[in-house]
Amino acid sequence: MKKTALNILKNYALITVSCFIYAVGISLFLDPNRLAPGGVTGIAIIINNITDFPTGTLVLIINIPIMVIAVLKLGFKLFVSSIYALIISSFAINLLAPYGPVTDDLLLASITGAVLVGVSIGLIFRAGATTGGADIIVKLLRLRFKHIKTGRIFMISDGIVVAISGFVFKNINVALYAGISVLIQSFVLDLVLYGTDGARLLYIISDNENDIAERFMKELDVGVTYLQGRGAYTSKNKKVMLCAMRKQLLPRARGIVLQHDENAFMIVTSANQVFGEGFRRHDSIDL
Repeated sequence: MKKTALNILKNYALITVSCFIYAVGISLFLDPNRLAPGGVTGIAIIINNITDFPTGTLVLIINIPIMVIAVLKLGFKLFVSSIYALIISSFAINLLAPYGPVTDDLLLASITGAVLVGVSIGLIFRAGATTGGADIIVKLLRLRFKHIKTGRIFMISDGIVVAISGFVFKNINVALYAGISVLIQSFVLDLVLYGTDGARLLYIISDNENDIAERFMKELDVGVTYLQGRGAYTSKNKKVMLCAMRKQLLPRARGIVLQHDENAFMIVTSANQVFGEGFRRHDSIDL
């Protein structure tokens, strides 16, 4: 019970900090420069620059019907953490709005704002929540199209909002800089969620597989699985070593293989996501 309560506390602390990071990106960089980063927040920024109605309040109002759908489709547990994130981020946006912009340079504003927003959304997602709006829509789409990365879905939906902002503001430069912001935001978001391709998957065929596997487990502290293979030409049964490891260990792994069998056949591929012992928990990203 204590561990569960501590995990919940950590998640909400992460959500709170991330919401303020999100608000910094919006209120101090994007919103005051009329850069709409897409989604509900982008729509709120467009309306704010037309009516002067507070952006944070607009975000909250627009998200109410979306959150109703969220509780029906994604469950009450997600709804609670997401509504908390929505309220905190909306409050923080309004709180920080009087202090922007930090810079009037559109390029600097678009880059800095995008990085802050991308990082914050990624952290909020990893904590099992969303900031509402497009995040909810993205989660629903991910339930059906699991092979599509989150950042790419954001890029498509955000691109539509960016195009609308260019039409409403009648300023192609603002729209182009907002487009740059969307691209950077999607890249940073995927970076936070999926990492920097930090794992390698190895397939090794060798006559000394037992010695190699033993050193892998002892010296690299990685697991090894044997797959059964059969040579098409020789018709001989062979053990195929399967091993996932962090990319920093690859040079040492290659050295071990070379020491035991310089004729070993080894295939190295990239692993975008690895779950299990030594890597991420299966419930670490709830998408």
